[in-house]
Amino acid sequence: MNASRPSVFDRRRLRHSFGRAAAGYAEVAVLQREVESRLLEQLDALGDKQPLRILDVGSGPGRASGVMKGRWPKSQVIALDIALPMLRQVPRNTRFWRPVRQVCGEASQLPFADGSIDVIFSNLCLQWVPDLPAALAEFRRVLREDGLLLFSTFGPDTLVELREAYLQAGERTPPLSPFAAIQQVGDAMIAAGFRNPVLERDLFNLEYPQVMGLLRELRAIGAGDARVQRPRGLGGKSRQKKMIEAYEALREGERLPSTWEVISASARAPGAGTPRREGAVDIASFPADRIPRRSR
Repeated sequence: MNASRPSVFDRRRLRHSFGRAAAGYAEVAVLQREVESRLLEQLDALGDKQPLRILDVGSGPGRASGVMKGRWPKSQVIALDIALPMLRQVPRNTRFWRPVRQVCGEASQLPFADGSIDVIFSNLCLQWVPDLPAALAEFRRVLREDGLLLFSTFGPDTLVELREAYLQAGERTPPLSPFAAIQQVGDAMIAAGFRNPVLERDLFNLEYPQVMGLLRELRAIGAGDARVQRPRGLGGKSRQKKMIEAYEALREGERLPSTWEVISASARAPGAGTPRREGAVDIASFPADRIPRRSR
């Protein structure tokens, strides 16, 4: 990661929020499970090929890791998450003779060797990564040639009703994290040099009986405002009341709508020598054994 680029997110707050949510996350994260199931179906692209090493980035309690380990028992499956309490839940969802390996780390700084991973799977994690291009560059670095990348992330239309309600209540910077648009995701994949990228955008419409129910769910899944520049302080009960009143204008019967935009992507790792974009420069790298030698 480029150290000179300021981080959007407070890493300590992210770790704390997701660590606090770890125990009950699996029961509350209904949408996350649905998106995860759809993403897991795309592993069929591997056909009969058995990957040697699979990396689940932002694994949470490890449900997807368990599914992939069950599908390929001889493969090494690695669950990586920023929150140690989440990783402590992994054994409950991955009870196998050969256990799933647990690694506490970040998507933008993967502790793995170049070209050592066959599949990278990441469900609804990258929206919390401060530098998406850096994370995708890391994914490319550790993937073997023709390795499979599958990930999903939230788009900017996520929680649009809640964001608008905060704005109507006079909140200049709503306490919601920013999300990359599908064009930005695509551009970052191309800049990283991935082959045959395919992106899809889906809108999920959830309903809640009360605004506070939505806010409690966000807290329960660890999805709070983790921005470094987030406003400090409580914000005042009167402002929250105004936000709720603005949101209530959208009520349809006994339910309030909530939109969640999900961007899903798949791609293949390029071969050696395919350039990646860093700033205004194209950079290519080759393994030493592939550098042609000319003898005299």
